[in-house]
Amino acid sequence: MITEKRGVVLVGHGGIPKDCPQELVTRLKRLEAQRRAAKQPPSTEELELDTKIRRWPRTATTDPYQSGLEAVGAVLRPHLNGMLFGLAYNEFCAPTLEEAVEDLVHQGATSITVLTTMFTPGGSHSEVEIPELLDHLRPKYPAVALRYAWPFDLQLIAKTLTDQLRRWS
Repeated sequence: MITEKRGVVLVGHGGIPKDCPQELVTRLKRLEAQRRAAKQPPSTEELELDTKIRRWPRTATTDPYQSGLEAVGAVLRPHLNGMLFGLAYNEFCAPTLEEAVEDLVHQGATSITVLTTMFTPGGSHSEVEIPELLDHLRPKYPAVALRYAWPFDLQLIAKTLTDQLRRWS
């Protein structure tokens, strides 16, 4: 009998560390825009800049977004009943979604659900990039069920926002 080993990856947007030189980010964004317009794969320079920014040393002060996602993950994790857990970022921060999935696969995950903090419809990360990346990863890990817990139920989102509003009213 094969036992399913489940994992969850919580993916957030990612932030630019406050002490990262702006010219690195500007150059990366320019290269990304040129690549997308030409419908080409990333250049070596783009990949190197992306890695440099993602791997930039961070603290809670220099990257409060990373600390914030880690805090959400720390609160979420006890609710996962022992499932494997990882964090990932769409841009500017590491690990990437691909790296987080790879890590859970190496830990023995046979089923991975990706959950994002980006719950608003219409976002390119949540609606396009994450599904495309999962489509790219499925052939690489054919024995692993990769799921995406999206789109969010807008009624539940509205209820959560209403509950938050009541806390502050």
